[in-house]
Amino acid sequence: MSEPGETARLGYTYRGRARGSWHGEPHRDRGGGVDIRVDATGPEDARPILFVHGYSQSRLSWVKQFDGALADDYRLVAPDVRGHGESGKPRDAYDDAASWADDLQAVVDELGLDDPVFVGWSYGGLVISDYLSVHGTDDVAGVNFVGAISEKGTEDAARIAGEEFVALGDPLASRDATESVAALSDFLDICVAGELDPREKSFMLGFNVATPPHVREALQARTVVHEETLAALDVPVLLTHGEEDQVVGTAAAEKHADLVPDAETSFYEGVGHSPFWEAPERFERELRAFVESL
Repeated sequence: MSEPGETARLGYTYRGRARGSWHGEPHRDRGGGVDIRVDATGPEDARPILFVHGYSQSRLSWVKQFDGALADDYRLVAPDVRGHGESGKPRDAYDDAASWADDLQAVVDELGLDDPVFVGWSYGGLVISDYLSVHGTDDVAGVNFVGAISEKGTEDAARIAGEEFVALGDPLASRDATESVAALSDFLDICVAGELDPREKSFMLGFNVATPPHVREALQARTVVHEETLAALDVPVLLTHGEEDQVVGTAAAEKHADLVPDAETSFYEGVGHSPFWEAPERFERELRAFVESL
């Protein structure tokens, strides 16, 4: 298992002003820890926005934002968190908050991000909470929690989890490929309120299966609470949540609103677990307004 405080090793792709392309050669690397794949686009001297994806997902979850107007005005950065996408997938390195926190700090340090805005979707909210609990807010301008959780293994975490997600159960961590892929397909179906375009679903399923079953199992097995960390936040917070979320109930955003002083909330009618995908124009408009207010 990696030691707390061990730095991540980064593979970094600069996309420049290209649209619709995720190609490029990693050109930054430093030793130690888990390999972390990072993509970035937008002006290098612009305000950075650091996007952290959710459970079994990928940096590619943010493709609509990377290929949209936000990239005209902001530096957009998205890693594959440990165990996911093209990042390293150790067998036993998922239960320590400091490891998750130091991965994000390595991204901030290696790319020289100045006061980034953190955006955490679903499990990404927990990863960001890990970061805040270890490193605080010295390098953070603000936080946008999107359909996010900030705890696991508690009664509240169980209460907040969507019934449809809970019903998927053990097959998500199955070592049987057929069973695992079928469960991931069902998972993607409940990540939106409507129906995914078949091409979009195939794209998403591709990067979901890149997360091994042992990683999905380990993420679900964590026990961690960040109530005190969130209650003590001294940076602006935006809470974004779909009213039809079947993965993380709206009770999560409501609890976060109670915990975080002066948090701004935005609930999306008719939208599920993925506001940035289902309603990208509104999501980007509100994120832009939030960033501009900092």
